[in-house]
Amino acid sequence: MSRRVYVIAQFKAKPGKEAELFEVLKALEPDSLREQGCLQYLLTRQIDHPSATRTDYSIVFNEVWEDAEAWSAHGRRKQVQQFFEQHVQAETGLVADAIVTSYTDEGINFDAPVYE
Repeated sequence: MSRRVYVIAQFKAKPGKEAELFEVLKALEPDSLREQGCLQYLLTRQIDHPSATRTDYSIVFNEVWEDAEAWSAHGRRKQVQQFFEQHVQAETGLVADAIVTSYTDEGINFDAPVYE
């Protein structure tokens, strides 16, 4: 078990804005990868495949952070906050909707005592 935080940040682009949104998000990668505690920060886009179902959220960051504080520090960065203000919250932004979820690899009762 670890203290790692796994994050999936999904973006649904406004009509006709997917390519532009992908490039804006791609620009966040280099600085984010240099952040303390960032283990993975990979932007991906949806592809058609017979084993997968499609979703309207076609651009996804797959992130792995050393711990919750490292991920929180990432969210406090001016570059990340400006992206959300300009492209998610603003009416003129490129994003129709965004879903950010976080996960752990620890079981629900991982430190519970084991009885024989």
